[in-house]
Amino acid sequence: MLYSRVYIDSFGYEMAPNVVTSEDIENRLIPLYDKLHLQKGMLESLTGIYERRFWNPGYSNYEGALKAGAKALNASGIPKELVGMLLYCGVCRDNLEPATACAVCDGLGLSDETLVYDVSNACLGVLNGIIQVANAIELGQVKAGLVTACESARDIIDFAIDYLLKTKNMEIFKKRIATLTGGSGAVAVLLTDASVSGSGHRLLGGVAKNSTRYHELCRWGSDKKTPLGGLNIMETDSIGILQHGVSLGSKTFEDLKKEMSWPDDKPDKIICHQVGATHQKTILKAIGIDEEKDFTTFQYLGNIGSVSLPITAAIASEREFINSEDMVGFLGIGSGLNCIMLGIKW
Repeated sequence: MLYSRVYIDSFGYEMAPNVVTSEDIENRLIPLYDKLHLQKGMLESLTGIYERRFWNPGYSNYEGALKAGAKALNASGIPKELVGMLLYCGVCRDNLEPATACAVCDGLGLSDETLVYDVSNACLGVLNGIIQVANAIELGQVKAGLVTACESARDIIDFAIDYLLKTKNMEIFKKRIATLTGGSGAVAVLLTDASVSGSGHRLLGGVAKNSTRYHELCRWGSDKKTPLGGLNIMETDSIGILQHGVSLGSKTFEDLKKEMSWPDDKPDKIICHQVGATHQKTILKAIGIDEEKDFTTFQYLGNIGSVSLPITAAIASEREFINSEDMVGFLGIGSGLNCIMLGIKW
């Protein structure tokens, strides 16, 4: 995929207000830790995550996406009438129907000619949304499109803790560790045509690969594997995800460098999906990228699903980690396994 006229014009994000430390979570798990002879501090030691954030109880996903979207539009300054697409791309949605994007569109006051729908693809949702808007811009169908997402970890972590305290089983605990790293937040990415972009970042293109034979390594949903009914569970084979995810990521990164015609010293900076310390070190070693080129937020935001990569990019830009003219790689991977990587000239 190559683009000639697409720009990432602005970002907007919303931080969840309630800080929850890994120690807070472990304090709730003391009966489990005592039964299994686990040491406190293990969760942070294994993941590198010392805190994450939760929304207030009852907070709707569209509210976070709406606030992030409004910030992205304000940062850009383009007229709302130019926004021809509004996508909501989070794993967490307010309803099976209608699309959560409808509430976001209504709240932003966008045109009734705006194309509005949800996109769902685990932690890759926002990158999928970026590609769909970029394709529409490249085809001349729209001048601008807004990609939004909001994720909430409170309920699934609360359920995981309750289930772990009930079962007190080591094998079940191993499958739930990844769940305990979840965080909450919201993000929006505004893409525009070159003719209306101000000082945006040029989206050069991207690549995608999959290893769908590993689609059962991570699953979040009903324990009965039906859309409705049953217990809401999340199970992750962390070792399998690491092994096969890094393999897929390495192949996809090589494809990205070829598609972008980047020499060996490029990209200048990278932004990855935020999982944890072990995953970061392993993927960087596999693709031959120095840690100094990578910006991370997992230590204090945890894994925010589809929000993680774009909110990390927004924060990296705010803190001037990324410089003008830098060649930047967005390296996304999600359960499935699916991988999307994008190249941007900042």
